[in-house]
Amino acid sequence: MREGDEDAPIRKCILSGERDVRPHLVRLALAPDGQIHPDVRAKAPGRGAWIGVTRLELEAAIKKGKLKGALARAFKTGEFTIAPELPAMIESALARNALDRLGLESRSGTVLIGSDRIEQNARQGKLKALYHASDAAEDGNRKLDQAWRIGNDVEGSGLRGLALPASRTILALALGRENVVHIGLTDRAAAKRVSEALDRWLHFIGSEPSSVSCETASQGASASQNIGASGSTGQRPAVDMTEEFE
Repeated sequence: MREGDEDAPIRKCILSGERDVRPHLVRLALAPDGQIHPDVRAKAPGRGAWIGVTRLELEAAIKKGKLKGALARAFKTGEFTIAPELPAMIESALARNALDRLGLESRSGTVLIGSDRIEQNARQGKLKALYHASDAAEDGNRKLDQAWRIGNDVEGSGLRGLALPASRTILALALGRENVVHIGLTDRAAAKRVSEALDRWLHFIGSEPSSVSCETASQGASASQNIGASGSTGQRPAVDMTEEFE
């Protein structure tokens, strides 16, 4: 469990049986028309069922009928429809949620863009998180990664920015800026909020935790197209018991 998550509500994944804090899971809601929809911000009324699996695992659960059975138990009814595109809907919603979070932080003034500004803050030890567009040049990434390690006095460590599964064009649209190749965050709370949103997205698309982009968390990396690609991933840690539904 990440620092600061101690007081977060805990839910159980209806597919794996593992328990985790709500911010790490995805809520599925039963709409009035009987359709199952992703509710990634957990705002929809009524009861919800929670999942913490990857897209590949979800697709397998749908194919085998495991998701249908788990949802029937969760909602205490079999009167619902699971759309074939549900995994794609979840991935799209998680991507939108993460990019929206970056946009909100940009408008609140906690985001840095531009290599020079990011490098300066990184060398001064002010940077709390660092992200690179999927189509950013490797030499530019390495330069900022090294500046961040120097600023944190951890040269030779694995501290480096995360290559997001989003191109510079997508990031520019999300932030309302032009040509966003690199993103830096100087506020610790903002870095945690962004990391939380990105973690769920990256976990679902199956990105391996191969880079450390935030001082408070290890995150996966992907250099795929702007919405990401599915793959395998390790399991999230289990935590204490609680109710699996709202």
